[in-house]
Formats: sequence, C-alpha cells, structure tokens
Amino acid sequence: MKNFTLVIMAAGLGSRFGGLKQLTPVGPNNEFIIDYSIYDALQEGFNKIVFVIKEEHLEDFKQTIGNRISKYIQVEYVIQKINVLPNGYTIPTQRSKPLGTGHAIYCCKDVVKEPFAVITADDFYGRKVFSQAMNFLKMHTESVTDYGMIASPIIQTLDKNYPVKRGICKVKDDKLVEIVECSVEYQSDSVIATPLNNTAKTPMIIPQDTPSSLSFFLFYPTIFDYVEEEFVNFLTSKNNNLLEDEFFLPDVIDNVIKNNKGNVYVYNSDSTWHGMTYKKDQELVHNAIMDLIKEHVYPSKLWN
Repeated sequence: MKNFTLVIMAAGLGSRFGGLKQLTPVGPNNEFIIDYSIYDALQEGFNKIVFVIKEEHLEDFKQTIGNRISKYIQVEYVIQKINVLPNGYTIPTQRSKPLGTGHAIYCCKDVVKEPFAVITADDFYGRKVFSQAMNFLKMHTESVTDYGMIASPIIQTLDKNYPVKRGICKVKDDKLVEIVECSVEYQSDSVIATPLNNTAKTPMIIPQDTPSSLSFFLFYPTIFDYVEEEFVNFLTSKNNNLLEDEFFLPDVIDNVIKNNKGNVYVYNSDSTWHGMTYKKDQELVHNAIMDLIKEHVYPSKLWN
C-alpha cells in the first residue's frame, strides 16, 4: 500500500495565545483542532502522522492526541531542537525560540520518505482540502519536483482586530509565482502586509482577494534537498540575525520557484478556514465545530 504522510507543525510557542494552543480543546469531548485535521486526513487516505513538537511537550502529545489516534493510524514524533543543523553549522547558544517552519520541515528529513502534506496544528482547514491534497499527491507521483499548496483569499484568513502571519502569493495559470511571508493586518478597510524577512520591511496595501498561504503544502521527499540548501544559505547570510530571525518554509518555496527547481501548483480552498491565534479564538472555533457536528460533517465523538 502506498504511504501518504501528514506532517503537523506543532512546535510554536503560542505567545499570542497565552498557552499551548495546539492542545487546547475545541470539540465536545475535549478534541483539539488537530483531531479534526487527522480525522479528515484519514477519510481521504493518509496513513501516517508526524508531529513536529518541542521536546518538553512530547509526553503531553503522547498522553492526549497520540493515545487517541494511534489505534487508527501510524504516529511518529519529531523533536524540533535548535541544535538540529547541517553538519558544521552552529547557532548562537543564547537563542531559545524555534528556528521557524522551514527548520520544522528540515527536522523531518530522516522520518518522512513518502509523499506528504504539511499543515499547522492550530489551523482548521475543512475536509475538502484534504481531498484536494490527496488527489494532487496521487496524481503527481512521477513528477517529484512538482509541489502544491492550498490558498485562500487573504480577507478570509484575517483577524480584523489583530495582526497575523501569512504567506502572500502571486499566482499565474494556477502556479505559484511568488510567496512572501508577511505580517498582515486589517486597517481602515484595507489589508496591510509587511514582509518579515525583508530588510526594508516596507508595509504595502494588497487587494482583499490576494491569494494567501494557509500553511498547507504538498511535497515529495525531494523537497528536503532544497530545504537543506536554503537552510545553509539562511545560516550563512550576513543579513540574518540568528538570535531572532526565522527560517520560513514559504521562503524555501519561493526560492524553489525563482531558481527553476520545481513548480508549485495552487489549489484554491472554498472551505471555511478557522485559526486559533488568540485566546478569544477558542470559542469561535468551538462554535464552528459544533455547527459542523449539527450538519453531520463530524460525529459528536471523533474517536471511540
């Protein structure tokens, strides 16, 4: 049987949320957002889960979500440590926060050997995008430098009261042309995007229907070579502050495109996305889940 893996990035600090949002209940039986993502992935044929987590959260993940799903699907854990680096490279010992989403994927290189999707633990995507993901991964198995991503209009992914991080995209003929990781906020009926890994960090007004990344990417193992190459560039660039700057996965993807190393196909999501960035979002996500249960999209209890 062909293996398809779902990598769940769950090593974020949750500083704006004020706690471990990855393991915050939103369902009627204390289910987390990732429970619903895993349930959807199972329905569409994914058969392996890889959690990318901080070492201090390993037992919490095993005792909660791991215990719930291990009878249904293969589960593995990858620890994202800042000392997991290419041979011969170092990071300042004073750094404590994670190195970013690109590093999270780098840490998976010895565990993931099959086509895989990447999501975050604190985003609710909806069933349809997992169907789109599986169709892509099955369809492109011979084209291992063809990758994919799920996008949504930026206005649909914003919190209109607080800034969020999003990959702002340019798309042509259903292919990604550019993706820039930005801090995005809604001001006076305008969407303002400020690049995060740009020296000038100049804010720009963007159209409300601009495609934005939902941090849902579709890869083959060939991506790890590009991730390592870009990670070395990040570690050696004089423009980076290795005490603070993050190695973003969208930057890797952007360079794959610009250096003609692969294509990234963009699939537009018409599912309703829900994110949990701030504490107030917990109730909003809970209410959305309860509505979907009433519509019989999910059972009231996901796991027996």
